[in-house]
Amino acid sequence: MSEAVMDFPTLYTEYRPKIERYLTRLVGDFEAEDLTQDVFIRISQGLPGFRGESRLSTWIYRIATNAALDRLRSPAYTRSAQDHLPEKSQAEAEIEEDIAWMGDEAASPEHKLWRKERYECYRDYIANLPVNYRTVVALSELEDLAASEIAEILDLSLDTVKIRLHRGRARLLQEFKTHCKAEDWL
Repeated sequence: MSEAVMDFPTLYTEYRPKIERYLTRLVGDFEAEDLTQDVFIRISQGLPGFRGESRLSTWIYRIATNAALDRLRSPAYTRSAQDHLPEKSQAEAEIEEDIAWMGDEAASPEHKLWRKERYECYRDYIANLPVNYRTVVALSELEDLAASEIAEILDLSLDTVKIRLHRGRARLLQEFKTHCKAEDWL
């Protein structure tokens, strides 16, 4: 089925998990589910007018990104974020479980704890990146989008996206080295 003529139920089934995962990285679990529903309301309202000037996936991620940025800027989000500790999504719990068992069927409790702490450190520092870096890193690393697609979604130049990706990754690496004791993991 062509992207441009995809009906809404099929589109919702295909993209909802991806968009919710992406929004979780941008606004946190406590906001992501509601925001995902808001995004899909906007998509359903805009789908009849979609002209196909960009890929459907690009258009969807642009709507999601704009909704997330609007939410992050709202005073209500700032107050709400202070009242909620981020919860682990089901996907994160599964990844954490996979990390705890990676290649070691008989991993010691200490080794499992070490892997869990390492994963939590990664997750925390990705979530704490400034939104302009977090957005491009999430689209690149989590959604596996090319820099050119990210540029189109965010309405940025390709060079700006590449710079933000480089700086976001460099910042993560520095945080890992400083706080996550990466040298102890080797």
